[in-house]
Amino acid sequence: MTDIQKQLFALREEGYAAFIRKLIPTVSPETVIGVRTPALRKLAKALRGTPEAAAFLNALPHDWFEENQLHAFLLSEERDFDICASAVDRFLPFVDNWATCDQLSPKTFRKNAPRLLPLIDRWLDSDQTYTVRFGVGMLMQHFLDDRFDETYPARVAQIVSDEYYVNMMLAWYFATALAKQYDAVLPYLQEQKLPLWVHNKAIQKAIESFRVTDAHKAYLKTLRRKAPRGKQEL
Repeated sequence: MTDIQKQLFALREEGYAAFIRKLIPTVSPETVIGVRTPALRKLAKALRGTPEAAAFLNALPHDWFEENQLHAFLLSEERDFDICASAVDRFLPFVDNWATCDQLSPKTFRKNAPRLLPLIDRWLDSDQTYTVRFGVGMLMQHFLDDRFDETYPARVAQIVSDEYYVNMMLAWYFATALAKQYDAVLPYLQEQKLPLWVHNKAIQKAIESFRVTDAHKAYLKTLRRKAPRGKQEL
């Protein structure tokens, strides 16, 4: 057992392990130690920049869910864009769950957003579920406010997938876009440019959002679609 694994097991809470296992069904239950997120973030900050952390980041694949979580938090603390981007590319093929994917959020990406766009385009073209999900997540985090361009939702709308965790992120993206760029993205729903399940889930999430006005919510409800007779959504 490595020193980092020993530190993780020292933070173990078995009751929490049982709880988190239910939330990440794509992860083998026996690989979940049971360490809370604040403790993992604290450990990442303590390890940042150390030789031990460097060795850990190069030791892929990991054995434990929490090691992947720690890996994501360490990368999120990396301040050098080029180093971080390269490390993210190495790590993404080993991401096997939504939690690790969504908690990978490097601070340097926000500060270097224009340099991020070519990477996002490549991630969106991946055949790996969580690489695509991560790419959409980066567009959602960094390019729905002052950096928004109408080509971005068009790019996301081109993604067609049978993967639940990709489609959920697509719906999340458009729901967030409805809150921030309503007029620009509304046509994707009015003209039914999205897959049925993504379309309806985006509306559901937008209606649940406190950032969408009541008037917009009332109209969005009228845009819900029904599955063709004899077919289910997803």
